[in-house]
Amino acid sequence: MMTPITPKNVWRHELIGLEVKVANSTCKSHIGLHGKVIDETKNMLIIDDGFKRRKIPKNISEFRFKLPDGCWVSIDGKILVGRPEDRVKKTIRRW
Repeated sequence: MMTPITPKNVWRHELIGLEVKVANSTCKSHIGLHGKVIDETKNMLIIDDGFKRRKIPKNISEFRFKLPDGCWVSIDGKILVGRPEDRVKKTIRRW
């Protein structure tokens, strides 16, 4: 059984299906994009914004995810870089 998603462990969970907003990015055209995560690769989040699918690089962006309980949490995309199945094994020193 998987533990419930909380702001402290969201980076270890499945992101597909969560609402997301690009809070910051070095690519200014990505800032403010929002929608639902429909897929994830090692270096990209694929977001459906209602009109088209957008590929957002993880390593240059900061994301805000809406958790199932309704709260929002910000995550630096650099933490998310890597295959989704490998994030479970990853540790973060300061969180």
